[in-house]
Amino acid sequence: MLHGWFLWFILFWVIILITLMGIGGFFMFRKFLKRLPKEDGKSDLDWEEHFVRQTKKLWTPDKKALLDELVSPVPELFRDVARQKIAGKIGEIALQEKVKKIDLDVLIRGYILATPKRDHKFLRKKLEQLNIDIAPYEHFF
Repeated sequence: MLHGWFLWFILFWVIILITLMGIGGFFMFRKFLKRLPKEDGKSDLDWEEHFVRQTKKLWTPDKKALLDELVSPVPELFRDVARQKIAGKIGEIALQEKVKKIDLDVLIRGYILATPKRDHKFLRKKLEQLNIDIAPYEHFF
């Protein structure tokens, strides 16, 4: 039987490994749920990809650069996923309103709607840094 400090060392690592596997499993399960098809036969990720593909020609280089700037506070590991989700929401709004190109208004509204509420304070801070007036968009927050 194990005694002393080595027993505590082994127990510590068992707890750490179980915790890390639980956290990883949680995020894998969330991704799995997003991939499940809904009633219409498409998953949330399928719709995001559809909206991005349909509106690819509506994006101007300066709006792509602005989106990249707005997504910059997101940790690099999750930045591509966040950019895809936000671009999908912006594309959905653009297709609903039948705009000719993505403008600042559509981009900001889509960005606010695609951002989780817990991140709105960071979004407000970033928009203020870029000197973008958020008063017309307050009701979206």
